[in-house]
Amino acid sequence: MAAARARRINAPLRHLAVVCAVLLFALLGRATYIQAFDAGRLREDPDNRRPLITRFDRAMGEIVLRDGTVVATGRETGGTYRYRRVYPAGPLYAPVTGHLSRYGATGLERAEETVLSGTDSRVMVRSIMGGAAAGATVVLTVDGAAQRAAYEGLRATGRPGAAVAIDPVTGAILAMASFPSYDPNLYTTFDVEALERADARLQADPAEPLLNRAIQRNYPPGSAFKVITGAAAIAAGHEPEETVSAPLAVRLPGTSVQLRNAHGSSCGNGLPSLAYAFKTSCNTPFAKLGVELGQDALREQAEAFGFNADDLAVPMPVARSVYPAGMDAAQTAMSAVGQFDDRVTPLMLAMISAAVANGGSLMRPHLVREVRLDDGTVIGETEPAEYRRALGTGDAERLAVMMATVTRPGGTGTAAAIPGVAVAAKTGTAESAAGREDHAVFTGFAPAGSPRVAVGVVVEGGGSGGRVAAPIARAIMQAVLR
Repeated sequence: MAAARARRINAPLRHLAVVCAVLLFALLGRATYIQAFDAGRLREDPDNRRPLITRFDRAMGEIVLRDGTVVATGRETGGTYRYRRVYPAGPLYAPVTGHLSRYGATGLERAEETVLSGTDSRVMVRSIMGGAAAGATVVLTVDGAAQRAAYEGLRATGRPGAAVAIDPVTGAILAMASFPSYDPNLYTTFDVEALERADARLQADPAEPLLNRAIQRNYPPGSAFKVITGAAAIAAGHEPEETVSAPLAVRLPGTSVQLRNAHGSSCGNGLPSLAYAFKTSCNTPFAKLGVELGQDALREQAEAFGFNADDLAVPMPVARSVYPAGMDAAQTAMSAVGQFDDRVTPLMLAMISAAVANGGSLMRPHLVREVRLDDGTVIGETEPAEYRRALGTGDAERLAVMMATVTRPGGTGTAAAIPGVAVAAKTGTAESAAGREDHAVFTGFAPAGSPRVAVGVVVEGGGSGGRVAAPIARAIMQAVLR
């Protein structure tokens, strides 16, 4: 009888235990679902401040120039978000560093985010072993004097544009400037309303200050593409001193359109050397060469320099430079002088000269020299590596000789000449959209005999490359050679 009474008493307890078990399993199931399937949504929820608090809870690593100048660092705030990103030079290095904000990261801040934040496994291992707890320092290849010369030169034109300088022997990027730029410090505020206002204003600005024109936009190269056509011609057996046909006008095959030299001028006596036609940037002989060589040979040469490639990052991804396919003879003639659908980034303009300067070997361009911890330990270092074999050594030497004539008296690039230094170059005046002014384009390197710097410059709507872009290039080269 006692047993029956115990069973009656335990029955509610058993029911309660079952209910509790069901609730427990439901709770565990819900927790599992949230952790396994719903964590991403909750993490991205704008009302969830925990990821932001965690992100800015410790010092990010610094970004410094090759001489140690700090261009991105952290500063304690004393508030909920412990550290705020600071960019001491404002707009000058914004195309390189990008910015880190509540919204996320851009530029190098994004490309190198794991090492800068300390979440990279190499940094975390050192932290566990008693090393530095903060993020690692990213050391750039950028030369401060060259960067300033590039930025100030672009700003002086009052027009949008970009300039890039490369060490042709290593591929190290010495300058990467874009104008107009922006102050990345505007994005580092934790005042949501102020951040939204700044972002809305910059996003709506028709001058596109947030755009890194050096690597994110491509342009028609104009006569700067004659370096490619010249390389293809030399590879096909043409010699710099060989006579070429250079009439006042050339009828584009299959059309009634007449292609003329700039300003309708003559090209010497109509039978100049290839080197003279290059020096004075004659259109008609290069258009004829383009038709003779054919689009396949031109495309092969362009792709040897890196055109049509999608594999380039510095470490930020780089827009494609384009040499078109499926052209007829008339379009091929126009492409040979840098028109039709040819497109280059300012970085590619510098790479073209860098390849010629380095005996035909194009080194992979890069912005990061090394990554190191606070105790000085280097955990990552960029080793120079060949990106493309653009042309043979002998062909590169012959092309370099032709390029060196461009900055001499009578050439189109005399504004890039540096007293006592041989400068090799090619200028371009590139047609833009109908009704818009031509772009000013320049590619070159110096010293011609022992190259240390290769440069690419584009000034949107700047007109003559020899008049507008060449002086900017000269200032950059002088800054590197100082």
